[in-house]
Amino acid sequence: MTDHVATQVKQEIRTAASKRRTFAIISHPDAGKTTLTEKLLLYSGMVRTAGMVGARKSGKLATSDWMEMEQERGISITASAMQFGYKGAVINVLDTPGHQDFCEDTYRTLTAADSAIMVIDAAKGVETQTRKLFEVCRLRQIPVLTFINKMDLPGRAPLDLMAEVEEVLGIHASAINWPIGSGRDFLGVVNRETRHVLLYTKTASAGAAKPDLTELLLDDPSVKRRVPDYVWEELTHDLELLEIAGNPFSKDEFQNGKVTPVFFGSALTNFGVEAFFDAFVELAPSARGRFADLPNGDERLIDPVETPFSAYVFKLQANMNPRHRDSTAFMRVCSGKFDRDMVVTHHRTKSEVRLSRPHSMVAKDRHTVDVAYPGDVIGIINTGVFQIGDTISVANGFNYKPLPQFQPEVFARVRPTDTTMRKSFDKGIEQLAKEGTIQILRSMDGLEFFVAAVGKLQFDVLEFRLQSEYRVKTIVDMLPYESSAWLVGDVETFKPPSDALVVKDSQDRAVVLFRSAWSKNFARERNPQHDFKDMG
Repeated sequence: MTDHVATQVKQEIRTAASKRRTFAIISHPDAGKTTLTEKLLLYSGMVRTAGMVGARKSGKLATSDWMEMEQERGISITASAMQFGYKGAVINVLDTPGHQDFCEDTYRTLTAADSAIMVIDAAKGVETQTRKLFEVCRLRQIPVLTFINKMDLPGRAPLDLMAEVEEVLGIHASAINWPIGSGRDFLGVVNRETRHVLLYTKTASAGAAKPDLTELLLDDPSVKRRVPDYVWEELTHDLELLEIAGNPFSKDEFQNGKVTPVFFGSALTNFGVEAFFDAFVELAPSARGRFADLPNGDERLIDPVETPFSAYVFKLQANMNPRHRDSTAFMRVCSGKFDRDMVVTHHRTKSEVRLSRPHSMVAKDRHTVDVAYPGDVIGIINTGVFQIGDTISVANGFNYKPLPQFQPEVFARVRPTDTTMRKSFDKGIEQLAKEGTIQILRSMDGLEFFVAAVGKLQFDVLEFRLQSEYRVKTIVDMLPYESSAWLVGDVETFKPPSDALVVKDSQDRAVVLFRSAWSKNFARERNPQHDFKDMG
């Protein structure tokens, strides 16, 4: 490649990367994040009508929730990745599970994001899972935008919600827009900087289409005439107070994780949604560099433009297409330009791999990808080559940071009801374990195996998916163990407590399952020549 061509390619990569907005949506369950994702598809033109998660009677289902169980229960179970255009930007949205039992999937997905949208229920404020996920964003220095949702329902005062965000999360909050009324009186929003008012009119579509809106300046006399007196008084009082005591907004401070811009709206009715998305495209960072470990123990920031193509696998998902029963490896492109069918080095196996059949996703729909740039998420059909955390590149010589793992807290015996289905059962268990949602443990003699997970709901998903995707009905017997640890020392001389169980993991390392913290401490005192290392 000549210097002139190389310069042109780098300029192409730089331009494309600057248009990427790769983000995850985080929240406590039922705060409305999947509905917000659906509305982004609506406003981008990807869907004509938006199907809310809870709209079961109408037959409309959220596009981002592709798994049958998600559609039945109305919750997000897996992290789905979607790409589409929005007003000059290329959006890569990672819709994550909100339920704490799926935190491992969510945390890994956050590693692929350059920013995050935090959705807060206006009635409930900052909830437990939101707090945990925000801390992950803080540790990874991911800038966070806040969308306070459900303003069309009875909720807490906006000023109180702003104060709680600051107090509970320990970050400055700066209101970019402000609600005009709340609950039944939620009429629109006002942009604090431009003083533009967006007044909304509810339509018969009940949120499935864009609402009617009127745009005016705040000092236009017709605004006051269209707003009840008590709503107007509250609005002007809050705006004056924010001018005096509110936090100023700085884009640099936001991208450095020191302030979160706050927006108010209703994902259900679409009030304030388009204004939020427009601001997101303007404020959110484009594709950022990622730190990688070098063979000598140092680390290096991988420049997204200057470094040739590299990516890492942050998620595996089987059976997204029931007709093909294949597995997809989701990769975050970190640097350089991806070309379809390119040959790269697989760092873990030190082998060459051809990246064929690449695709992007919108729910179950796949679209072939010919080229991709830093910030993009692509899916590659996985024939058993890839594992979660794998690094691939053209240049080699580094590995992206390991992805987080979590200590399992629930354990069970799982077996098929029909022994003739054992082969399908084993295949399903092995595939789901590769996805990282469960861990497989075996008895020391290898005759029995157990399943470990972060939360009990994972076992419900396991049981459902084995039946739905592998046609295997199972029996799940919960075990009374509450914690686990790798055994450091000779397993032959280890004396376990009577209520503990010694098993081995997929790498044949000895693991001890304990019924209680007391049992673990007793085992440590009884075996001073041994030690325990937390799993994960």
